Amino acid sequence: MEKKTPLIGLTLEGLRRVVTDCGLPLFAAKQIARRLYVNRATSIAEMTELSKQARKRLEENYEVGLTPPLAEARSNDGTVKYLFPGVGDRNVESVYIPDGERATLCVSSQAGCKMNCSFCMTGRQGFHGNLSAADIINQILSIPESESLTNLVFMGMGEPLDNLRPVLDAIEILTAPWGMAWSPKRITVSSIGKLRELKTIVETTKVHIAISLHSPYPSERASLMPVEKGMSIKEVLALLRNYDFVHQRRLSFEYIMFRGINDDARHCRELAKLLRGFDCRVNLIRFHAIPDSDLQPCSMAQMERFRDQLNEDGITATIRASRGEDIMAACGMLAGQQKQQQPDDRQ
Repeated sequence: MEKKTPLIGLTLEGLRRVVTDCGLPLFAAKQIARRLYVNRATSIAEMTELSKQARKRLEENYEVGLTPPLAEARSNDGTVKYLFPGVGDRNVESVYIPDGERATLCVSSQAGCKMNCSFCMTGRQGFHGNLSAADIINQILSIPESESLTNLVFMGMGEPLDNLRPVLDAIEILTAPWGMAWSPKRITVSSIGKLRELKTIVETTKVHIAISLHSPYPSERASLMPVEKGMSIKEVLALLRNYDFVHQRRLSFEYIMFRGINDDARHCRELAKLLRGFDCRVNLIRFHAIPDSDLQPCSMAQMERFRDQLNEDGITATIRASRGEDIMAACGMLAGQQKQQQPDDRQ
């Protein structure tokens, strides 16, 4: 049987192409969009605004395209990690994080990653392919907590700006009045800082931006993040200085702390110097140890000293609460374990 094209993940422009192909009036595109993204239809049969004949035409080549999680892992703290079908024989993860009145979903944009950061389990798995906008939106619509979400972060598997078009389409669906009508301030895109793509997303959306930094020293950052050799943090900062991060959106920097690597007073002083002049905040993150890595988590006491010194130096810094460590919290670990458990079809 020929695989049908999913409707989820299509923008209004894409849905207009669909209804034109099916011989339906253009206004049907908005009706379909409402059913998909507001009413959360699971089948074309539910789109009763369309005539029976129109639904029949649509069903010939299209489907809603929702795919439930393959597996899940629930933490004692309420965090839930979901496993979804990905691409290139590699599954992907999203993580639901409840925190009081706030409910955040961390979504993936790629299966694997090209960036090869030394501390990242996803990077160790290599790159297997880009997720489509349908794959991204499916992570949002197919979890039980979907309708209670307050925030979304592109901080899961993959580098979002290395898969820019589907990420932009997903953001449009989330924020457009014909879609889910979220405020862009509910969305954060995290990146290592791909310059051209970063410029595009800053200029075409109003989502919050988070930059992975992890060391203020270029040579040390390069040892953790090889991308520093081609796209230095200084180039990223020079680009970001051209934009307003005071009134329209928030700029933050992610700083995973590794024991004896980037956690001393020298790094703290240099980090404050590097970020001086930015209206930003630094999120200090406890490292979740991964297999076969010499990197170790920093002590909480040292993280608190680092935070306090940054605040004294005029840089707003917070320690991100560690969540879900009992369910393989490091990004990519559930997908990696699931892959290891699958039988080898070649045998």
